[in-house]
Amino acid sequence: MFFVDKPYISDFFKATVRDNNIPVVDTGIAKKSGLYPGTRLISEEEAIAIARSSDELRVYTTSENAIGWIAEHFAFTGLPGKIELFKDKLKFREMTRSMFPDFYFQGVAVEDLRTLQLNDMPFPFIIKPCVGFFSMGVYKVATPGEWTHTVDSILAEIEQIQNLYPAKVLNTSSFIIEQSIDGEEFAIDAYYNAAGEPVILGIFRHSFSSDTDVSDRVYTSSKEIIESNLEEFTAFAEKIGILSGVKNFPVHIELRREKDGTLLPIEVNPMRFGGWCSTADMTFHAYGFNPYLYYYSQKKPDWSKVLQGKEEKLYSLVVLDNSTGKESHEIKAFDYDKLLAGFKKPIELRKIDYHKYPVFAFLFVETEKDNFAELQNILDSDLNEFVSLIKNSESAP
Repeated sequence: MFFVDKPYISDFFKATVRDNNIPVVDTGIAKKSGLYPGTRLISEEEAIAIARSSDELRVYTTSENAIGWIAEHFAFTGLPGKIELFKDKLKFREMTRSMFPDFYFQGVAVEDLRTLQLNDMPFPFIIKPCVGFFSMGVYKVATPGEWTHTVDSILAEIEQIQNLYPAKVLNTSSFIIEQSIDGEEFAIDAYYNAAGEPVILGIFRHSFSSDTDVSDRVYTSSKEIIESNLEEFTAFAEKIGILSGVKNFPVHIELRREKDGTLLPIEVNPMRFGGWCSTADMTFHAYGFNPYLYYYSQKKPDWSKVLQGKEEKLYSLVVLDNSTGKESHEIKAFDYDKLLAGFKKPIELRKIDYHKYPVFAFLFVETEKDNFAELQNILDSDLNEFVSLIKNSESAP
């Protein structure tokens, strides 16, 4: 069964569940989510009964917001405990300690940030919420001198984001400090099948504008990226699966490959692929198969066939988060036409209410391999070139 929830459900996902008769749990949020007529809805009571009687329960969530419902109603399945192993970044580091015994990490309560002793810290390090989402509250600290300013920034951001997502999705009461992981970063959509074996459904390279950039701006997939990483990433996911013991379990894995070739996980997000129906939908645009349906039907991509004819092509997800330095109430409009003019082959633009969420849009694009410059341009942009500001005489919408 699938769960839908805020903040976003794509038309592609809605068509997938309707056209393939995939049961969607009819929660209060589902009733308001704009699912297409003809979608197979099952009551919450029926969902619980199915979970009690099934030995191979397959659950997918469009959003981690649904984790709260699962924790409340599916406790008898053991699924909430498996989710917690991944969703809580401190628990995840503890679970994988045997794989990475020398990896430094520690937890700290938000109220202890200002008095934290930095003497034994491995600079540079990353600090982020133990339960987090979408790079919110994530900071890289290079020197002890940056700590006070970082704490100020964290506390200011908490004021802005604390009510955007449920506590099961984003909880800023505790943070994890961990050593900075260098090297190329990748995002992987996958699922563990009924036997606990990992099946890779998509691989994206995460590009950054600088060493200090921690944003989610550009994720790119290609024939080369998939072929050169598929075997190694599958073996890596298999090790995580053995430690966690998960089965019938979708994940969105973020990892980095260090210069010596070591793979280190950044985090593993449970019960979903890329958030906001992003990377899975991009995989369909790029390669023509449906990751949601492949998980539900326990299918495995035939990558040798899927990647035929994809040479010299880049398929990218561009996340247009509000990096302008302006509050949403200061912004009058975002020029989406100007944005699209910067790309030769945009595939899909998804406009987001930036007054409600700190993102202007998601953009799917196809790019020739020798034209990475158009991706570099948006990667380097703070997006101020696309916004017009409200004048003093005007009021926000």
